[in-house]
Amino acid sequence: MAPARAMAPARALPRLLSAGAGPRPLRPHVLRAVAPAVSEPAGSSDLQDRILGEPLRHSDFFNVKELFSVRSLFDARVHLGHKAGCRHRFMEPYIFGSRLGQDIIDLEQTAAHLQLALNFVAHVAYRRGIILFVGRNRQFSHLIESTARDCGEYAHTRYFKGGLLTNAPLLLGPGVRLPDLIIFLHTLNNVFEPHVAVRDAAKMSIPTVGVVDTNCNPCLITYPVPGNDDSPPSIQLFCQLFQKAIVRAKEKRRQVEALYRLQDQAGASAQGPADPPSLGTPARPDVGHSP
Repeated sequence: MAPARAMAPARALPRLLSAGAGPRPLRPHVLRAVAPAVSEPAGSSDLQDRILGEPLRHSDFFNVKELFSVRSLFDARVHLGHKAGCRHRFMEPYIFGSRLGQDIIDLEQTAAHLQLALNFVAHVAYRRGIILFVGRNRQFSHLIESTARDCGEYAHTRYFKGGLLTNAPLLLGPGVRLPDLIIFLHTLNNVFEPHVAVRDAAKMSIPTVGVVDTNCNPCLITYPVPGNDDSPPSIQLFCQLFQKAIVRAKEKRRQVEALYRLQDQAGASAQGPADPPSLGTPARPDVGHSP
């Protein structure tokens, strides 16, 4: 009886495999995802490397510093914060002081952080990344959506379902692509709680740029920009700056691509080899040779 018991698992193994209990074949979308990419010519790969590496050689390749000034930030009321009683303890380093019980944001720090944020946004747009604008304030929903539409990007100003980023393959399909950058015009929702997308983006290692007021938590934002997120002039200024940075980066990408292609064509035409003489054509005698 012992040999029969020992042979039972061996006989049952083909049945389990035929019934589908063994390793399943890859589904079509998985096959498309893991299929090796078609190899590009060496010249095309070298051209892309030069195009992508050109902005990294400069500290401010897109000249985002000239897009704004401290005076423009002051005129847009970016320095106005909330009441001192609503202050978040992590926002204290960015507060210049208080006046009549209202916190005043240090615009010098805002200008420095805003320049870094705009530079990063421009680099992502230059590399053709997907940028998502997020805001929960209904007052600025149309403005945020119009800004994203004008610069060819995406916006989400409605209710953000939890797990939309962390469970994207299950909710939206296996072939969905997550955004490469999320710009938060408001890091709080309608009930003044941290936006769900801030937490989900941090879990998925998606870089974020966010306007943080004095009652916000800037810890989970990759590039926090201290500023007023309630005043219409302030939000309009931030939307204009982000739009200009994205449009300028895309235009710069087209210019750099055209420049390098022209340089490659000029170099190929200048260094092209001379046509060898055909076998049936005799060599031409020298002009100065006498018979």
